[in-house]
Amino acid sequence: MKVIAIIPARYSSTRLPGKPIKKIKGKAMIQHVYERTAQAQNLDQVIVATDDQRIYQVVKDFGGKVEMTSSQHQTGTDRLAEVANDLEADIIVNVQGDEPLIAPEMIDQAVKPLLEDNNLQMGTLKHPIISAEELENPNLVKVVTDKNDFALYFSRAPIPYPHQENDITYYKHIGLYVYRREFLLNYADLPATPLEQQESLEQLRALENGYKIKVVKTEHQSIGVDTKDDLEKVRKIVNQS
Repeated sequence: MKVIAIIPARYSSTRLPGKPIKKIKGKAMIQHVYERTAQAQNLDQVIVATDDQRIYQVVKDFGGKVEMTSSQHQTGTDRLAEVANDLEADIIVNVQGDEPLIAPEMIDQAVKPLLEDNNLQMGTLKHPIISAEELENPNLVKVVTDKNDFALYFSRAPIPYPHQENDITYYKHIGLYVYRREFLLNYADLPATPLEQQESLEQLRALENGYKIKVVKTEHQSIGVDTKDDLEKVRKIVNQS
């Protein structure tokens, strides 16, 4: 099967405008994401999808493959689907453009179940939550899964509710997605759903429409860059590596 990773990247960001081309150890953030993604074993190709000429040119300059997309898209999934519509691929991987520390192994872990089971339509990742601060942080999305590792729900609130002290492990959701191409194209056309809008979490659209999402536990972590503080944290880590 042909597996292609698409990295949606937009210039406009409320908290950190232009973040895909912010420099980290001499390279644009989007270049770090691209190069790490390209190291995954299960990928045949990596493409950046953007609506901004500045990002387009940066990717071209470092030799990456990039596609211009509409500026009217409301979500990264819509941008992903526009590019996927013209691709010959079986599986599409959505890698966030603000994850410059993403481990290639995370991509392979997420892709593997769809390579092994043709019935799976969508997959993602989870990682154990290690602090109360993470559990209470609404910007860090939590996920609960059933005994077969299919998502039951995603939330910005602590789930399951800590009614009593026990040995339960809480998990944060890592926003890397894997889709069957045809599923992605249909999924992007579905209207927004009530819980999706309430939580501002697009993946809930799949659950509300009755689709299953396979969730793989990973030992790897990454840092999404949403603010200047996040950027400085990543710069420090990269400079020390």
